[in-house]
Amino acid sequence: MMRQYLGFKAQYPDKLLFFRMGDFYELFYDDAKKAAKLLDIVLTQRGKHAGDPIPMAGIPHHSVESYLAKLIRMEESVVICEQIGDPTTGSTPVEREITKIITPGTITDEALLEQDSEHCLAALAKNKKQFGLAVVDVCSGRFLLMQFDDYTPLYNELSHLTPAEILVPEGLVLKQSKLLRNITPRPIWHFDNDSAEHLLKKQFGVRELSGFGCEEMPLAISAAGCLLQYLEETQRANLQHLQTISVHKQQDYLMLDAVSRRNLELDRGYDGTHKNSLLTILQTTVTAMGGRLLKRWLNKPIKDTQELCLRHDAVACLLHNQQFVRCRESLHEIADLERILARISLKSARPQDLLKLRSALKVLPELRLYLTDLNCLLLQKLCEQLHHCPDLYALLNQAIVASPPAMIRDGNTIADGYHAELDALRKLKQETAQYLLDMESREKERTKISTLKIGYNRVHGYYITVSRSQTKALPKEYHRLQTLKAYERYTTEELKMFEEKILHAESKALILEKQLYDELLDACCEYIPRLQSCSIAIATVDVLACFAERAETLNLNRPAFQETHGIDIIAGRHLVVEQIQTEPFVPNDLTLNHDRRMLIITGPNMGGKSTYMRQVALIVILAYMGSYVPADVAILGPVDQIFTRIGASDDVSEGRSTFMVEMIETANILNNATENSLILLDEIGRGTSTYDGLALAWTCAEYLVADTKSFSLFATHYFELTALTQQIPEIQNVHLDAIEHNDKISFLHTVKEGATNRSYGLQVALLAGVPKNIVGKAKLFLQQLEEKYQKINACKNQQKDMFVDVS
Repeated sequence: MMRQYLGFKAQYPDKLLFFRMGDFYELFYDDAKKAAKLLDIVLTQRGKHAGDPIPMAGIPHHSVESYLAKLIRMEESVVICEQIGDPTTGSTPVEREITKIITPGTITDEALLEQDSEHCLAALAKNKKQFGLAVVDVCSGRFLLMQFDDYTPLYNELSHLTPAEILVPEGLVLKQSKLLRNITPRPIWHFDNDSAEHLLKKQFGVRELSGFGCEEMPLAISAAGCLLQYLEETQRANLQHLQTISVHKQQDYLMLDAVSRRNLELDRGYDGTHKNSLLTILQTTVTAMGGRLLKRWLNKPIKDTQELCLRHDAVACLLHNQQFVRCRESLHEIADLERILARISLKSARPQDLLKLRSALKVLPELRLYLTDLNCLLLQKLCEQLHHCPDLYALLNQAIVASPPAMIRDGNTIADGYHAELDALRKLKQETAQYLLDMESREKERTKISTLKIGYNRVHGYYITVSRSQTKALPKEYHRLQTLKAYERYTTEELKMFEEKILHAESKALILEKQLYDELLDACCEYIPRLQSCSIAIATVDVLACFAERAETLNLNRPAFQETHGIDIIAGRHLVVEQIQTEPFVPNDLTLNHDRRMLIITGPNMGGKSTYMRQVALIVILAYMGSYVPADVAILGPVDQIFTRIGASDDVSEGRSTFMVEMIETANILNNATENSLILLDEIGRGTSTYDGLALAWTCAEYLVADTKSFSLFATHYFELTALTQQIPEIQNVHLDAIEHNDKISFLHTVKEGATNRSYGLQVALLAGVPKNIVGKAKLFLQQLEEKYQKINACKNQQKDMFVDVS
């Protein structure tokens, strides 16, 4: 047996091997030591090898999922080696084979996945200038191809995909990044382009790949080929749920780099949790599929305004007479169809999956009926995709019991009346109890022993129990099995024949039920293309209904798009801040156009400058998702990218100071922004000396308006920057208002035209709890500095008078 184990282990030296032995999965040698430490299980030993004890650790087979979940969260990979031979035949060793390889990027079990997050496996190919990226979500069947001209857009894509595992060619050296975790090197020949094309054509049943629009993406195709080989190796099953390729091109999306997503707290707050993120406010979808789609739309808004208008039309339609309420009631009954279909394809679906599929098919006609009555182009198109597959529903309704067990091995999944032979085998088992009662009565009468009992255990099977004092009265055909303190156990030829018949029937029933179940899965596979189209439609309807509910609940309004450059917002609000603060939110307007490309924003600390800037970006993102927006009016021209430079901190791991981080982010903006970009800049230059910072802030502002011609919001405490409006007409000043009374400050949070030179820093210090005596001294020192500054300015003015032209 150990020779068999070592043979399998030699094939997968870098993975934990779960070796099935009876009711346990056993691990040996270093695997046992590692698993005992990671899973907090007992480390024992079994026999010896080269004179040393063999370390061993075991996991009960019925609870393996919980242990696998722990290991996957620790980014470990596991090989499952199952017994496929019958251990009762006496052959040594029992026949075994590798049935599955579970890696961080290839898990599909429901217990190991997060419901609202995609679980991606990526592959990366590279030449001297470009990167090719292929991404697959094995749990849903989504297969994406992308190609990039440099590392930055690749990094931005990975930052929101956060793949659980990345396949790269052996020897490829990449820039260090927290995103590039779980790197799995693969042989270079796995990235061969010709082999990749062949694999992709075979998988998707096409003669050419041009129909997918990826013919000009050779690196992405190479990466995709590597993905398919890896999935075939690890899944050991049909990948029928991988039905098509989706090509993503940067120019089709409103680009948000990793820094902007973090600064705008789109799906995570600054603390790394979902709390206080935009996603948390938006997330009222009722299906897991809809939740994942909402997250995708949030991280990759589209730029196609025609498609966006269709989404807005759908939201308007669902809002009318609260139609979204009826849709959401139906959606509540639909389980995670995407992932169920993946498990069906991979032959890992459990009875509960088929029950949930049946329940979804039952409710789909009702959902179709609701959508059919709505006069909306997009909703009608989605309605056509809602294939409710009546034949499949009838089959599942006939084949599966109302409340199936967790595992097919537990039996009683197939309904009575579905298969005559299975019914006969079950009937035999059901008659067992009565047969044993009748036999017990007969034997009591025959032996005249009233205390005689027939029982069963797993060691001896069926047996007859009598007290030791009555054994002399037993017939000669009674054969002793076991002697106990007060009783003895016997068997007879009749009882042995009955046991063999019953056990054979039970075993045969389980084997037959598994066979019928596999046939059901095969039947379901025939419907996968239609059901995947259906699941996409369900998710889309769910997100649109979510937008409608949010629009009504949060007082959101429909945005409008225009071809000319500009952003006009009336009474805009920050959706997240509005929901978490207790006092009413103060809305503000914004206008950016050809004559007003940059706003220099001044005002007190805590006055709302950052909130004002962020709310503009969030309104744009919401509109480009297809959602309504928190504003009375929002008219948006073309926007291709949103950049933010808000806040900064040291990046110790990369050896970067606060100012270095600030300048790297600023450089990225200056090098990549276009005239269609929206830029948010907060306190440029504050990480260095006053004059260095002011000089950098001044020249950056000039460049963005004069050269890049972007739309920019520029918050600053450098009052000197407000003079830019005198040199560049496209720059305007606005400020956040506040009122001071008796050394106390009240923030009005209203944006007004013009500049202010008051930061109210001392008042904010008092609010923060700085001791009054410290603030008092600071106030005296401030007065001295201001007087000194005024004298210097006066001297400068007098010096200028000496050179007045008197001609």
